Amino acid sequence: MKKLLAEFLGTFGMVFAGTGAIIVNDQTGTLGHAGIALTFGLIVLTMIYSFGDVSGAHLNPAVTIGFAAAGRSEWRGVPGYIAAQCAGAFAASGVLKFLFPASAHLGATLPAGSAWQSFVLEFLLTFFLMLVVLSVSTGAKEKGLTAGIAIGALIGLEAMFAGPICGASMNPARSLAPAVVSGHLDHLWIYLAAPVLGALLAIPACCGVREPGCCRAH
Repeated sequence: MKKLLAEFLGTFGMVFAGTGAIIVNDQTGTLGHAGIALTFGLIVLTMIYSFGDVSGAHLNPAVTIGFAAAGRSEWRGVPGYIAAQCAGAFAASGVLKFLFPASAHLGATLPAGSAWQSFVLEFLLTFFLMLVVLSVSTGAKEKGLTAGIAIGALIGLEAMFAGPICGASMNPARSLAPAVVSGHLDHLWIYLAAPVLGALLAIPACCGVREPGCCRAH
């Protein structure tokens, strides 16, 4: 239960701060795109350091599935983790809906171009995210201490350059909650499928360049 609560709180914090930054910028214009990307990177960094030692701070169903597929966690724990993550995301979107009822999208991820352009971008962004997560969460203790910095920096970087096109979600829970709460379900399939596929492809890539411990299942 402590792990599930940690995933709930961590995902709540990520969605509340990240999508909240989008909403605030829509209403005030003060943050800008760079400020939104930085907010996502910083909130993930702080949530990893806050809850990483409790649950691993996945905060993302695609990462949870990737860890299980890599043999780094048990499949039986996946449904509980995903349920906690989605619950945290929906709670955050519900609070934001209460605070900002005039917001049309609540920070939902929507493609700026074609659906397949955003699908490929989300696939590749999550591929590199999972590759980094697998790489920095194993090995020397010193590497583990800097995991939050590496992951948070990557998320901020990917959001910086790809956010204007695809939203740079990389996270099914982060996209699902604001889409459902705001009622904008168009193209949601992109943000549910592409991150999971990208995370799964990262596993053999990690095994190909690192020691076998990167993924015990292989």
